Amino acid sequence: MPRRDWLLFVGDMQEAIEKIGAYIEAMTFADFQADGRTVDAVVHNLLVIGEAARCLPAAWKEQHPEIDWIAINGLRNRIAHEYFGLSLSVIWEIAQTDLPILRQQLAGWGDADA
Repeated sequence: MPRRDWLLFVGDMQEAIEKIGAYIEAMTFADFQADGRTVDAVVHNLLVIGEAARCLPAAWKEQHPEIDWIAINGLRNRIAHEYFGLSLSVIWEIAQTDLPILRQQLAGWGDADA
């Protein structure tokens, strides 16, 4: 079975970022903390981002050092292996601060025209 085209993984990352943004758009941190479903949805999509990033070619990642691949992989590992030790304030900060930057860094990649 042929492996997926790597650009589809970039698209997966972009879609997960958009979903997270939509989930938390009108929330405060207190709202987020109190809403287990949203927490689960955000954490799941952060895991999707990490898994998709792992599938990207190393050469492409090397060409994009502006993206913190180590942090993305580290977060994926924390979610997968230390789920019960996650800090919601850290997850919130990533969603509010880091994901908009990652969205910009990935802009144009993963689109059908790229």
